[in-house]
Amino acid sequence: MENLEHTHNDGSENREERDYLVRGTALGGKVRAFAVRSTKLVEELRRRHDTFPTATAALGRTLTTATMMGAMLKGNEKLTIQVKGNGPLGQIVVDANAKGDVRGYVDHPHVHLPSNAMGKLDVAGAVGTEGFLYVIKDLGLKEPYRGSVPIVSGELGEDFTYYFAASEQTPSAVGIGVLVAPDGAVISSGGLIVQLLPGLADDEIDAIEHAISTLPPVSALIDQGLSPEEVIKWVLPDVQIQESMDVRFKCECSRERVERTLVSLGSEEIQAIIDEQGVAEVVCHFCNEAYQFEREDLERILEQTRA
Repeated sequence: MENLEHTHNDGSENREERDYLVRGTALGGKVRAFAVRSTKLVEELRRRHDTFPTATAALGRTLTTATMMGAMLKGNEKLTIQVKGNGPLGQIVVDANAKGDVRGYVDHPHVHLPSNAMGKLDVAGAVGTEGFLYVIKDLGLKEPYRGSVPIVSGELGEDFTYYFAASEQTPSAVGIGVLVAPDGAVISSGGLIVQLLPGLADDEIDAIEHAISTLPPVSALIDQGLSPEEVIKWVLPDVQIQESMDVRFKCECSRERVERTLVSLGSEEIQAIIDEQGVAEVVCHFCNEAYQFEREDLERILEQTRA
């Protein structure tokens, strides 16, 4: 559900709007739905990681889905999604939590492929059509919950739909899209997840499936100025919105955390860095922030490891 368009309405005022997510229920609580506008979020990751258009779309689709899945959690719970396909992107990793914080990266950000047969960004070609999608949830228990499914298409929307059906036994429709400008900037990004809960009648299911089948790409609706509430109403006219939440890029890295990582290397390793390089630069995978450690910093850390 995604496109590379060279012409679009000049929705510059729309793109100033904030990124946020809504959660709602419909048909007497037998359907739940999540929708999100993630334009600024995906643009921030594009800028931080210098992703090329196909990589931007793949990372953006995963990030958008993770944001909605994070909203299914409670309190301090969090999750990590890993997409490990056999395509040139390598793996996509995204973290999200119940508070709307999200971060992510892709192994090889400089991947851009020719458009596919439908004239769209070839996300499946970049991700690969073989491999696995992993969801790891930290629910505050001793062991994290781990779910995994084989990649079924590499387009990611279908892959997450399959994950919900196979791993969580919840029939779901996942629509995610990122619209990328010719210069590589993100024009619009958004997503929708509709989940069918027990108790629905066949005609209700048919009506929802029909509405989903006629839904334009979510990124196009967001580009036209539709809000997340209006995106859900396209499929579920009687939706009751339960919650609205801002979503944002947030990385947990800090100089202190990086220093603790260096300490954990042990004195021999740190001594080798001092002898061979004299300085160290540690770059965070998730936000691309670089932390510099001069010789005196490393010598102080070396003292800590020996203490």
